[in-house]
Amino acid sequence: MGKTHLGDTNNKEKKTEFSLVKVKGTWKRKVGKNLNKNTMDCVSAAKIYESITEKGTSWTVVSPIVFTYKVSETQGLLDPSNDTLLLGHITDSQQLEDIKKNTKPLKRFVVMDQVVYKIYGSKLTEYFKARNVLYQILPLPTTEEKKSMELAMKILEEVHKFSLDRRTEPIIAIGGGVCLDIVGLAASLYRRRTPYIRVPTTLLSYIDASVGAKTGVNFANCKNKLGTYIPPVAAFLDRSFMQTVPRRHISNGLAEMLKMALMKHRGLFELLEAHGQFLLDSRFQSDNSIECNRLEAASLSTRIAIETMLEELAPNLWEDDLNRLVDFGHLISPELEMKVLPSLLHGEAVNIDMSYMVYVSWESGLLTEEEKLRIIRCMVGLELPVWHQDCTMELVQQSLRNRLKHSGGLVRMPLPIGLGQAEIFNDTSDEILYRAYEKWCDELSTSSDSSGDP
Repeated sequence: MGKTHLGDTNNKEKKTEFSLVKVKGTWKRKVGKNLNKNTMDCVSAAKIYESITEKGTSWTVVSPIVFTYKVSETQGLLDPSNDTLLLGHITDSQQLEDIKKNTKPLKRFVVMDQVVYKIYGSKLTEYFKARNVLYQILPLPTTEEKKSMELAMKILEEVHKFSLDRRTEPIIAIGGGVCLDIVGLAASLYRRRTPYIRVPTTLLSYIDASVGAKTGVNFANCKNKLGTYIPPVAAFLDRSFMQTVPRRHISNGLAEMLKMALMKHRGLFELLEAHGQFLLDSRFQSDNSIECNRLEAASLSTRIAIETMLEELAPNLWEDDLNRLVDFGHLISPELEMKVLPSLLHGEAVNIDMSYMVYVSWESGLLTEEEKLRIIRCMVGLELPVWHQDCTMELVQQSLRNRLKHSGGLVRMPLPIGLGQAEIFNDTSDEILYRAYEKWCDELSTSSDSSGDP
């Protein structure tokens, strides 16, 4: 074979960076360094890089995508005097003023979990009638077993018949995490992206699904195998919805709060440790007859959980960085949850995963015996399962093999290294995993209810 010399004319490449400037309603390429300062406000954040060689011309487009979305706590969301549900997503003051002046009725399409609809459907109907809104409410069985593309398509068919304006009439999802995920996927597909609003009605969705960008449905017996990264325009958080949530589902949401506590915030862990039973008993509702520090537990714990979650999600909304602390409890739980569906709720499966990983941390010398015991006691206090008979060593190994396939060849295992501190590990040995598993089973299997029932 012949040698290629650096001086060969065939290898010469001419590179040019172009900015994009709006001129009389159209975009024009301009060489990046020769821009008129007076036109800077008409310059796009996008760039085009042109490369010309003997083989031809290629263009590389760099176009930053920026999503802005609000996560807002509110009270009395379905009170007709509260504008939030209809107008709370609008950030432009002029647009908001124009809408308020317009006499044309607003239109809203709502997908509501059918269990939630039975409780709040009439109140939502009264809200829309009082606000003179043209509306359609679609109650659906948004359970994990029904989390499918077929259900997303049903939503899309109804949205299409309702004829929404894809820019100004956001779809509203009211329900738990499954409902928010399915509606988010449907909205991201309709006209390539229709805005949507999330209204969580469970604790789990309040502090998890509502604050991120992920949408999805199950596919090929795999959890959330189909999905997109399209955040809502807004998520409206009203804790009063939780007063009708079954106790087991409050416990289910506490698992995701505990995840953030173990990964990032010792104060949140201590708060859950001290007030977990109160949070379960009160369903995160306020009661003026209760002492002040307990009153603050509900608002403070949810706020910290959301803030720590947003800290992790905001700089990595599309999961470009696969080293994610929020994956704690999510290495084994997807396989376990799908295997035993519907006997375990999502947070319950996550907690079983976390419980085992706490033993992996302890076996690795990252946690003390006392820290391990405190964490397990806290889990039990939150009425979460800490062991399951179907979480076998074979399932653990299969889950970690799948993890390697989908995480760039590294296991990227988040592990607590203390209370409220964590690191990502790629070198945990099979020996440690086995020893931790045996100890986990020995200590927790005899005292655990493996059914996942309350």
